Amino acid sequence: MGNRKDHYYNKSKQEGYRSRAAYKLQQLDDRFDVLFGGASVVDLGAAPGGWLQVAAERAGARGKVVGVDFQSITQFDTDAGLETVRGDMTEDETRQRVRDAANGSADVVVSDMAPDMTGEYDLDHARSVHLARQALETARELLDAGGHFVVKVFDGRDFQDLLADIEDEFAFVATHSPDASRDASSELYVVGKNHIVAPIAEGDEHTVEIVDTGDEGDGIARIEGYTLFVDDAAEGDTVDVTVTDLKPNYGFAERRDGA
Repeated sequence: MGNRKDHYYNKSKQEGYRSRAAYKLQQLDDRFDVLFGGASVVDLGAAPGGWLQVAAERAGARGKVVGVDFQSITQFDTDAGLETVRGDMTEDETRQRVRDAANGSADVVVSDMAPDMTGEYDLDHARSVHLARQALETARELLDAGGHFVVKVFDGRDFQDLLADIEDEFAFVATHSPDASRDASSELYVVGKNHIVAPIAEGDEHTVEIVDTGDEGDGIARIEGYTLFVDDAAEGDTVDVTVTDLKPNYGFAERRDGA
């Protein structure tokens, strides 16, 4: 596999892709099915445009693809269904422009963002995790319920915490290193599928029936299929509660009667 880099570089030139990274997204999508016809896709760190090309191909004529990068992205021969935004995703103005370009929401958010490399592994890893968290925040803001997420990160000591946060947001999460990644690279891709959006909000008041008991003795209620843990409640109780904390997969509530 020593000439793998040259293989994908040459292949990208022959097939008209702007970067060898295009094959990473192809391979990730072939394995995990995150892109689909008609999808609305936001690509973070999109320059020079290899992932944009793959996303546009797989979203098709009915799809919408928005790419953002602080570097300029050269115009494509055909821009049908494809829009680029030049800006820094750490800035509110850029985030709003991306949101507007995507018409407020997206089916898929992908990020191949990487920091400028310093050669200091711990620093490069920490910066990559920071960028991945920015991408995750964008996914939280833009993804519809059931949406998908792909993000690059360098492996290291902070990876597991990041992975746990992504697992809180999606029904299915996996990590993968595609064949098109360089042999010596520490990069990993995290794939999150089926973004879960809670049907309730913090502070909401509800009357719920406790239908089960959790591992720690909390009562379990369900609202539109969403799991809500209630302190000091037993199976069979009907109680008035206030929602106190929400995760995509589950939430917590307190009884309003103070029991």
